[in-house]
Amino acid sequence: MNSDRSTGRRAVFLDRDGVLNKALIRGGKPFAPQTLAELEIAPGVREGVELLRNGGFLLIGATNQPDVARGLQRREVVEEMNAWLAAELRLDGMRVCWHDDADGCACRKPKPGLLLDAARDREIALHLSYMVGDRWRDVEAGQRAGCRTVWLRMGYDERGPSTPADHVTERFDQAVDWILHDGSTRTGG
Repeated sequence: MNSDRSTGRRAVFLDRDGVLNKALIRGGKPFAPQTLAELEIAPGVREGVELLRNGGFLLIGATNQPDVARGLQRREVVEEMNAWLAAELRLDGMRVCWHDDADGCACRKPKPGLLLDAARDREIALHLSYMVGDRWRDVEAGQRAGCRTVWLRMGYDERGPSTPADHVTERFDQAVDWILHDGSTRTGG
């Protein structure tokens, strides 16, 4: 990564299930769609990512997909869904952790590996970047990477982030508005 932190590119890291696409809710908990037919872009996301792109941000998906390691999903199905989302939303990349917690990898959120690898590969200035997620793991990964964070509070039956996110909202469009405002004040734009 570029050693002068102020010259790196700005990015918005976006969790997949529950942020880019609708999560399937069962028993108050979010689950990933199992097929491309079940995959539905979440409300306001198409418009929101376009605003972020026009605001000068790279758009990188960052997703845990442990069902592959658990034998509950085939990797090629997840790759097909990711490719479709990336094309539909014109994302600049999609980073995936294929592991379960027991694997002890550096890429499974809340660890920051997905974000750190993308930053190195794309010369991203993490201190000028954002992580948007609907679960505590997303927010904590962003915090550990040095990003500003947005928690889309969706009312799941699970705990929230240990350390509060920089911004909390229930709607993607409000997250985008906050990022664009915060990003312009932080860079003098």
